[in-house]
Amino acid sequence: MDEILTEVDKMEREQKAIKKEVFKLSWYMRGGMNLNEAYTLSVEERQIIGDIVKENLEVTKSSGLPFY
Repeated sequence: MDEILTEVDKMEREQKAIKKEVFKLSWYMRGGMNLNEAYTLSVEERQIIGDIVKENLEVTKSSGLPFY
């Protein structure tokens, strides 16, 4: 029973992490991708888009331009 509860807890944490990642991507895309579309992305696709967002944030910070 303890193993089952441990696995359920692990899956709940993973689920929460996926939700947070999808919501963040949807927010950063600002209408370019809605929440339903973000949920259909594969893990690899979410990682690629996340990397692009990070790169763009770094460029924006280093350039001094405002981030909207």
